[in-house]
Formats: sequence, C-alpha cells, structure tokens
Amino acid sequence: MRHILLVLLTLLLLFGTGIHAQESRQKQWTLKECLDYASEHNIQVKKSKVSSLSGEEDTRNAKAKLFPSLSASVSQNFVNYPSGEVATNNSYTGNYGVNASWTLFDGNRRGNTIKQQELYDEVNTLSVEQSENDIRIALIQGYMQVLYAYEAIRINENTVEVSKAQRDRAEELFKAGSISKVDLAQMESQYSTDKYQLVASQTNLDNYKLQLKQLLELDIMEEMLLDIPELTDNDVMAPLPPKEVVYATSLAVMPEVKSSELGIDIADLELKKARAGYYPTLSLNAGMGTGHASGSYSFTNQLWDRFNQSIGLAVSIPIYSNRDNKTAVNKAKYALTTSQLELLNTQKALLRTVEGIYLDATSSQNEYLSAVERVKYIEESFKLTEEQFFLGMKNTLELLTEKNNLLNARQQELQSKYMSIMSIQLLNIYQRKPIDINY
Repeated sequence: MRHILLVLLTLLLLFGTGIHAQESRQKQWTLKECLDYASEHNIQVKKSKVSSLSGEEDTRNAKAKLFPSLSASVSQNFVNYPSGEVATNNSYTGNYGVNASWTLFDGNRRGNTIKQQELYDEVNTLSVEQSENDIRIALIQGYMQVLYAYEAIRINENTVEVSKAQRDRAEELFKAGSISKVDLAQMESQYSTDKYQLVASQTNLDNYKLQLKQLLELDIMEEMLLDIPELTDNDVMAPLPPKEVVYATSLAVMPEVKSSELGIDIADLELKKARAGYYPTLSLNAGMGTGHASGSYSFTNQLWDRFNQSIGLAVSIPIYSNRDNKTAVNKAKYALTTSQLELLNTQKALLRTVEGIYLDATSSQNEYLSAVERVKYIEESFKLTEEQFFLGMKNTLELLTEKNNLLNARQQELQSKYMSIMSIQLLNIYQRKPIDINY
C-alpha cells in the first residue's frame, strides 16, 4: 500500500510539474510575431498566393500557343447491308491519322497575350503584397487596442484603490462625525462606479484580444497572451518625415499603385490584340494517315497502299465580321481610358489615406505632450483637494469632480499615446519600412 501511495504521489508531482512547464512555455506574442504568423497562415493571403499560382499556369499556356499542335485519330466503322442483292451484308473499315497545325501569323495576338499574362503575374504578386499589407494594418490596429486596454486596466485599478482608500477614510470621518451620511454615500457610490469601470475595461481587453486572435485565425482553445512592451516617450514622439516625402515614397512602393500602373499596360496590350482582328491569319497544316476496308486484299497491303502524307498553308482573311473587330477595338479603348482613371483614383485614395494617418500622428503627438502636462497639474490639484477634503475645507462634490478630471486626463493621455504609436507604425507600412521589433 505504501508503494502505491508513493507512485501516485510521484505521478501527481510530475503531472503538476508538466502543467507548470507548459504554462511557462506558453507563447507570448509580440507585434512582429503576429505579423510574421499572419503572413504565413492568414486565409486571405493564402488565397492570393493560390490565385498567383493559377495565373502562372495561364502564362505557361499562353506561351505554349506559339508551338504546333499535334493530334492523332483512330476510327473504326461497321456497316450492315440488309439487302440480299449485295455480295456481302457486312462491311468493316478503319482509318488512322496524325495531324499537326501551326499558326504562323495572327497579327501578333499570341505575343501580346504572353506579354499580357506576364503582366497579370506581376499584378497577382502585387495582390499578395496588398493582402499582406491589409492584414498588417488590421493587426497593428488590433495590437495597439489590446495594449491600450491593458494600460486602461492599470489606470482603473489604481483608481479603484484610491476610491477604496477614500471610502475607508470617509467611514472613519463619518463615525467621528466630521462628514454627513450623504457624503459617505457619495464616496461609496463613486467606489462602486470605479469598480464597474474596472470590470468594463477588463471586458474591453477580452474583446480586443478576441479580435486579434481572430485576425491571426488561432484555434478556439488557444490562449492569446501578449508580450507587453515598455513604451517610452521616444516611441510616442518619434520624428516624422515631411508629409510630401511620405506620400511620394508611398506612391513609389505601395502595391496598389504599381498594380494600377500595370493595369494601363494590360489594357494597352488588349487594344493591340483587338486590332489584330483586322489582320489575316496564316496557318501551316500537315498530316499523314492510312486505312483499310473488309472484303478487299490483305490488311497489311491496304495500310501501305492507302498510306498518305499532306501539307498545306491556309490563309484566313477577315472581310466583314459583323462589326466584331470594330466593337472589340472601341471597347479596348474605353477599357484603356478606364484603367488610366483607375490609376488616378488609386493615387488620390492613397493621398487621402496617408494624409489622414499623418494628421493623426502629428495631432496625437501634440495632444500627448499637452495631456502629459495636464495630468501632472491635475494630479497636484487632486492631492491638494483630497487633503483639504479630509480637513473639512472641501466638500465631497469638489473632491469627486477633481478625481474624475484626473481620470479623464489620464485616459486622454493614454489615447493620444497609442494613437501616435499606431499612426507611426502605419506610416512605416506605407513607406515599406520594417515594423519595430520591440512591439
């Protein structure tokens, strides 16, 4: 019995140690790790990569059209003659052939198709980059929301501690007859409100973590733990390049702009392909075949006697195509104009986005500096008001008002802090700069 108890105790210790080791090894996500993971596992990014591979197959197929096509045919026929006047009622024939066809000239339609498909391959590659950028932007926003929620909890925890201390002090003053029961009730109400705000902030954190987890498409049973970085004023107040430099750089590097530029080249090639419909088509055809029939001389002799070879040129000259060619050319011209307008629209949309993010970055940095200074002065004012309240020189309303002012100031400081950091990182994406590995 003693041995059994020792074995069970050992197993329990090992099991507990294993759980502790597993918990200690649980992954903590940095922003860089989130970005790298999403680049490999995000479904939309994967779909873009598969679409790119599919486009490469179209390019290979277009190039194969430059070569001759080759086909073989075999036919066997059995015929029944019911009339009694024929020598035999049944006839059996067979034909065998190999044919080749090669388009020698088609107005360079195939050459332009190959160039067009190669441009589509570039567009598909850019589409993968754009999908990766989209998920990066969403992850940065989600990650910063989680960091904001973590720090908001710290602020609310501190507020609850202060409220509890004030409530406890108010109870002592009430027992001593220094304050009224109304004052005590107000302090208790404020304490309850602050505890509720703490719970609400914890709920916000859970929601933001869930959103981030869903962006990463993690398993439902996997816990989302973040490696919380230590952010300083240098992170918040990182210097920004001039706005025009950011915009010019984004025009040069962002995949959606390059994709729109390639769209113009694709439309121009489509116009050339449409104009090729006015040109004749020249084809080279060659073949060889043989056959046999029942009721004649030997099978082998028939195959040799009927063996034939052929070669020829075919020219197809368009004369009237029921306006098909003219319609194709006109529609290709319209498509070219549309692609040019699409490039302009993409550039303007990028300008609006970059300008908005840049404005958020600069205004958040200025707001942060003001908020830090405001918090400092309100903290001093709150401490003085609290001292005066306990000395009976200030009433409860004045104390709670000053306390709420301090809480609002800290929240404004927090909002401007993470809005600034988020905007700086988004600007890095639009300049193709690496994301700071410390986040």
